[in-house]
Amino acid sequence: MSEQPWYHAGLRFECTQCGDCCTGAPGYVWVNNEEIAAIAAVVMPEDPEKFEELYVRKVGVRKSLKEFPDGACVFLDPVKRNCTVYTARPRQCKTWPWWDSNLKSPATWKQTCEVCPGSGEGKLHQLGHIEEQRKIMKV
Repeated sequence: MSEQPWYHAGLRFECTQCGDCCTGAPGYVWVNNEEIAAIAAVVMPEDPEKFEELYVRKVGVRKSLKEFPDGACVFLDPVKRNCTVYTARPRQCKTWPWWDSNLKSPATWKQTCEVCPGSGEGKLHQLGHIEEQRKIMKV
């Protein structure tokens, strides 16, 4: 019999649209070609090649969205603090906060709740949903 994860009773999360998860220390928002095309269709449908040149960077064999020098995602509106490509946001963004790095232990979840006002609040998400989202993106 397999052991249940520590969060087997579910976890609370409701996005507050604060934009905090789109900022912070420099890092990576991994994107694949399908996600790049979807975002390009929103931002620059007339020139998807130029879009990639302007907004995507290569990191080894992978690709990541570019960031501003302060670590904020290039698609975060700095005034409204919202995502300007929300309908086409990458799966890494869609699956927040259900990442392995956040779910490793109660302590890592507590840290997530300290930096994300929606984590630990709002709707109770059941184990099945959390596991489904966690498996989509390994971060």
